[in-house]
Amino acid sequence: MKVVIIEDESLASERLKKMVLTYDESIEIIAQLESVEESVEWFRGNPHPDLIFLDIHLEDDLSFAIFEKVKVNSSIIFTTAFDEYAIKAFKLKSIDYLLKPIVQEELYAALKKYGEMTAQTGEEKDFHTLYDLIVKKSESYRERFSVRVGQRIKTFACSDISYFISEAGYTSAVLFDGSTYALDQSLEALSKELDPLLFFRINRKMMVALDSIKEVHILSTNRLKLELQAQKGEEALVSLDKSSAFKKWLEGSNIG
Repeated sequence: MKVVIIEDESLASERLKKMVLTYDESIEIIAQLESVEESVEWFRGNPHPDLIFLDIHLEDDLSFAIFEKVKVNSSIIFTTAFDEYAIKAFKLKSIDYLLKPIVQEELYAALKKYGEMTAQTGEEKDFHTLYDLIVKKSESYRERFSVRVGQRIKTFACSDISYFISEAGYTSAVLFDGSTYALDQSLEALSKELDPLLFFRINRKMMVALDSIKEVHILSTNRLKLELQAQKGEEALVSLDKSSAFKKWLEGSNIG
């Protein structure tokens, strides 16, 4: 197998190379590139590898700029410190990802998966959609909250939130650890601040996180009831008019 590593941090590139060769010393690392410009020049003048390890954020641009200048048919494993959910939501047959710092076991699993795949599927990779998704998310959506608790300021990440609930004109965030915090924003305002890939407003008074859903119970043809992490007794019923959109959201079909 021939592999190219595109990574703008030389130590990270060398570490990844060592990990790949530890997995299989017969793998040939044919190039280690650091920028979009260098990568485009290399791909124009050399046979393309079987597999590319590709950092999303390079020193001169996002790595997607490579594909605007040269067609690359190799399978790709993204290496990124970027939020995993965006890439999870847009996973293709020949795209995988590893979160930094890369863990050896996860690298081995990705290489094993690649080995089990058909080398070339001929499938056109829609990198533009993935690019739009990542740029839109990184620029637009809220990542954390700060609330006053007595004489203290409590900060928590959006990834800590199981669901939001609005009752009697007040909105609260319920965290996975069971704690609850009052917020100033309405659910309507929150729906504009939060990543729609990760949060869905199921009815007039509740918005749930994708990772909070333990079970989806079918009560009737179009009536769904959710079982949530850290649920405090409130029924989580999906409104009839939101049922179809909710099902598509669960499948990741509303991307873009």
